Amino acid sequence: MEKIESLQNQRLKDVVALQSKSALRREKGLFVVEGRREAERALAAGFAIDQLFFCEDIIPQVEVQNLIDAARQVFSLSRAAYSKIAYREGTEGVVAVLECRQLSFAGLPARRDSLVIVLESVEKPGNLGAILRSADASGADAVIVCDPLTDIYNPNVVRASTGAVFTTPVVACSSADAARWLAANGFKIVTAQLQDSKVYYDVDFTGATALVFGTESTGLSDFWRERSDAKIMIPMMGKMDSLNVATSVAILSYEALRQKQILK
Repeated sequence: MEKIESLQNQRLKDVVALQSKSALRREKGLFVVEGRREAERALAAGFAIDQLFFCEDIIPQVEVQNLIDAARQVFSLSRAAYSKIAYREGTEGVVAVLECRQLSFAGLPARRDSLVIVLESVEKPGNLGAILRSADASGADAVIVCDPLTDIYNPNVVRASTGAVFTTPVVACSSADAARWLAANGFKIVTAQLQDSKVYYDVDFTGATALVFGTESTGLSDFWRERSDAKIMIPMMGKMDSLNVATSVAILSYEALRQKQILK
């Protein structure tokens, strides 16, 4: 175990660079996670810990011994050194550098009652993280991110998901590839949109269902509108005409859960 006290240590600079540069994350195949809970969820999901940094002034070594045992390299940091790589306001004393892992469609379930969340060109890391958290909580089988405009391993995605990015299968691909996989596996494509739509509770979600959501700014593209088997909307009783995409995902994924539980 190496002790790091200097703020100019190159390893600290490398961690900061990984946090801020998606191109570097892709090049190195590495990403950064802060927090004991998130690191443990990643470890439980089979992610490899390349480097573990912890500050014993914040968290005792015994509390992260399982992470230490799993890591290839371990560094004990002074409080000042740790503050350089911590990106949360309320820190937990643990930062891990993990190996990226890209899932393929071969790893996704395709049962007769599967629920998949499809996101088209999601832009905001916080929204993607919140969606992953809702997908995990409602029992969705997977999240497919089509033509992504944000990096799945962006630190803000990991933070907003509270580690659900590790507990829920996530595939990044083109819309065309996603549509082919859904069609081949008999999924009903249900698009969330305002035009020509039924209220969501009048649509059957009990079979294999893909709930498809568009971008925060422009909604769904014609690609998904044309492939829709059912168009749904969430009633808006006030002055606003739509909800945040993460909120919409939470409402509709829990409606799917409700319908499936009624059948049991």
